[in-house]
Amino acid sequence: MPIKRLLERHVFPPELVDILGEVFDDVLKTLSLQMREDPVTELVAKKVIELAQSGEHNPVRLKALTVQAFTQQLQQQQQIQLKRH
Repeated sequence: MPIKRLLERHVFPPELVDILGEVFDDVLKTLSLQMREDPVTELVAKKVIELAQSGEHNPVRLKALTVQAFTQQLQQQQQIQLKRH
């Protein structure tokens, strides 16, 4: 799992590591990302860790903020593609 590998570089309490792993899995399900080898899954893991480093440890908020970040990014990419056509 990409998040476990990335978490090795950070110092978080064990209970927070468990929460981050669960949030990561939930976000992947919400975004319909099933392939763990997909580079986007690593971006999701990095975002979850970034939010945790900024002090957000509530799993519901972590999930919501991560999903929001990726949803906004997808919408922006779609708008750019529409403008090109």
